[in-house]
Amino acid sequence: MSSAASAAPVPADRGFLARVGAYVSLTKPRIIELLLVTTVPTMIVAERGLPSVWLMVATVVGGTLAAGGANAINMYVDRDIDAIMDRTRSRPLVTGAVTPTAALVFALALEAAAFGWLWVFVNLLSAVLALAACLFYVFVYTLWLKRTSTQNIVIGGAAGAVPVLIGWSAVTNSVAWPPIVLFAVIFFWTPPHFWALAVRYKDDYAAVDVPMLPAVASMRYTAVRIVAYSVVVVALTLVFIPVGSMGWIYSVAAVLLGGLFMWHALRVLRTGSEAHAMALFHYSITYLVLLFGAMAIDQLVASGT
Repeated sequence: MSSAASAAPVPADRGFLARVGAYVSLTKPRIIELLLVTTVPTMIVAERGLPSVWLMVATVVGGTLAAGGANAINMYVDRDIDAIMDRTRSRPLVTGAVTPTAALVFALALEAAAFGWLWVFVNLLSAVLALAACLFYVFVYTLWLKRTSTQNIVIGGAAGAVPVLIGWSAVTNSVAWPPIVLFAVIFFWTPPHFWALAVRYKDDYAAVDVPMLPAVASMRYTAVRIVAYSVVVVALTLVFIPVGSMGWIYSVAAVLLGGLFMWHALRVLRTGSEAHAMALFHYSITYLVLLFGAMAIDQLVASGT
């Protein structure tokens, strides 16, 4: 093959798709998926049945825009350390697929669109909650705690718990005890979930002086705290049974899924194994999906939907 042929330009459509893909990557879609998994089941509990399809779609769209904007701002702020960490070196702002200015404009546009969308098609309370979550994630977690405190993901994780409040408020235009308990479930679930992953990438965090717990503390210290937070998570899921007026489907799921969560956490404490920490990380995602799925099924069955 000639040098001219090997240097042929990339077709315009492929270049466009690559650019779109880079902007999508800025929003961290896999994280958004996990956030939205908690939103719709919460709406079903609030409705005590199936809310209107339009309301669910409108809430999910608004939540996606809000979370995507916050994640893009996070990438904009962290582009310096992302260039050093092995796990993040392929992100769009590191590779140059998107410029910092373009990323920031894109992120702010998403946040503006999210607020307007939720205000118009859902309600003002949901829009305000989504904006508050973004501001908390950017200013409290990303700009302050992430690089200064071992409590970074503990406190900063509150932003990821807000979608349950948004889901409830979308249906009721209010906040009550059931979504507050669910907020607490996700708040306390976040540290063991993230610390389990950070065990594998502790050298990455140490290289950029980010005091993520596994990077600055012993495995034993980290594992003890993983177990402690896991106990609180499981306890809160059981508290939700009477608070949320849940039936037997959710109750059985909470007990069985919580028991397996504790088994994974205790195994990390017992062995101090990176492989077991990663097993806990992967299960923690499955746990949240199945727990909220059981919550939705419980209410749909109870309502006869």
